[in-house]
Amino acid sequence: MTALFTLTRRELATFFVSFTGYVIIAAATFLVGLSFIVLLSKLGTDASPMPVTEMFYSTYFFWLLLLLAAPIITMRLFALEKSSGTFETLMTTPVRDLHVVLAKFVAAMLFYVVMWLPMLGCLALVQRYSTQPGGLDWGAVGSTYLGIILLGGLFLSLGCFASALTRSQMVAAMVTLVLGVTLFSLGFLADQIPATGHWPAQVLSRFALFQQMHDFARGVVDTRTIVVYLSLTVFFLFLTLRAVESRRWR
Repeated sequence: MTALFTLTRRELATFFVSFTGYVIIAAATFLVGLSFIVLLSKLGTDASPMPVTEMFYSTYFFWLLLLLAAPIITMRLFALEKSSGTFETLMTTPVRDLHVVLAKFVAAMLFYVVMWLPMLGCLALVQRYSTQPGGLDWGAVGSTYLGIILLGGLFLSLGCFASALTRSQMVAAMVTLVLGVTLFSLGFLADQIPATGHWPAQVLSRFALFQQMHDFARGVVDTRTIVVYLSLTVFFLFLTLRAVESRRWR
């Protein structure tokens, strides 16, 4: 565990000692703030017909930030170290391949969570100046963040896998974006096809990202969705581990 903690701290530090990390956080803050400005300007002084978290999820800002953040965060995790030659040095140290993969993923997840923290400030402002009785439903806020973290974990695991396959950061980012858009398209397709008794429709319904995130934003937590997201995340991390181990076969 000491090795895992040390590696995670090393990976997390690279996000905050570089200019790129702060640019990502600034861009995310700008998009989140802009989305709330758009939502509140549309509402005016009228009472919200739905939770603010649900309204935020329904904007294209949310999905744009999710799709673009994963490639940018993960593209350097393995690819940069491979291209600079530090990856082989790292792998000659007394650490396990699993520790390296987990440390990079956990560091990416922690940075991803920090990136979404400005949304709490926007929600706090809504709570402070809201004239609606009861204000925000913080249970819905918690479930929304749970959905954001689960979706982020899945997209970041895709990025880890893509970065482990190449030495080029740009190639890793493009592969991650393509995989993310593919998953996004499956979610769009799942919303268009009703979940009938046929197994293909049932399988496709598990990728209904829009409906699942809609439930999280309303404060509804479905354990089946959590299991699917965690299973897919573990699966892509397993593929990442196999990609890292493949260097021994060459």
